[in-house]
Amino acid sequence: MKRYLVFEDGTYFEGTAFGSDIETIGELVFTTGMSGYQEAITDQSYNGQIINFCAPMIGNYGVAKKFNESKKPTIKGVLAREITDVTGNYQSEMTIDEFLKQENVPGIRRIDTRAITLKIRKAGSLKAAIVDDLDSGLIDQISTWKLDDSQLQKSITPTPAEFAGSGKHVVVLDFGYKESIISELKKRCLKVTIVPGNTSLEAIKNLKPDGILLSNGPGDPTRHTDVLPTIVELEKLYPVFGICMGHQLLCLANGAKTFKMKFGHRGFNHPVKDLETGRIYFTSQNHGYAVDAESVEDTDLKVTQVELNDQTVEGVEHTKYEAFSVQFHPDAKPGPHDADFLFNKFWNAINK
Repeated sequence: MKRYLVFEDGTYFEGTAFGSDIETIGELVFTTGMSGYQEAITDQSYNGQIINFCAPMIGNYGVAKKFNESKKPTIKGVLAREITDVTGNYQSEMTIDEFLKQENVPGIRRIDTRAITLKIRKAGSLKAAIVDDLDSGLIDQISTWKLDDSQLQKSITPTPAEFAGSGKHVVVLDFGYKESIISELKKRCLKVTIVPGNTSLEAIKNLKPDGILLSNGPGDPTRHTDVLPTIVELEKLYPVFGICMGHQLLCLANGAKTFKMKFGHRGFNHPVKDLETGRIYFTSQNHGYAVDAESVEDTDLKVTQVELNDQTVEGVEHTKYEAFSVQFHPDAKPGPHDADFLFNKFWNAINK
């Protein structure tokens, strides 16, 4: 069956339907990752977005529940040049088509993903719709669509969750965390408690943490300004580690500013340079906002890493407190594990 991708500017692409048969509207973004389609689809940082996969084929190793990064995907759709209906992976439980049907996510295959990527790179991230019929009133619907706070709340754990460990206690402020982050903490035998990102300072202190992790999450970090005073107080009391959205919030809390990027960073091959060691490592990234480099200069933060392609801020460290953050994902599943030593850095900070 034919299915269409319609942009807010009126242009459209034609392909073949797969996944759920619903119609949807979202922000269209692309990822350069050549694997990890299941992890991307279940990553809450993609909340409200239609993912255009640059890989020429996805679905070839199927889908297995244990590789999900969250309990339920909140993406709006999937675009692929081609998908496979046959898998050879012994761990596979279903095909990607079956998975998207189960999760009520629509997709389009046999669509020109290369041309779509080039369009986004030129025009920037655009809103778009996945539909079965071209309708004259569709452009107005796309133009007025926006990701509201009720949709963002679907990415956040509604109640605290706890994981036992023999080591120190880390409280994760959740803005849409990935399971791979929790796995890295559990690998180091840390006790982990996950709480909603807007949990009060007193409630966090009552949990008696030894360290605080600010998680990743979707959307504009300035939607979370209510948590900034809490972060300011937490960094005075405990070691703090921020990842992706958590990085942006740590910077905002300390007086820096953020901005929306033209088309963001999404993929597993982004080169980052450590300004202290000169080391360059490849990183996994998924974000549409970044920290303004000039705004960091008037704060108590110092820039520790930059992205080599566009020189955007990739890491900061507090000059007075035991607090640091990175824009990329050191947990990287899948992706390069060049930067997983940062979890050891956090472990060392809370075990001093």
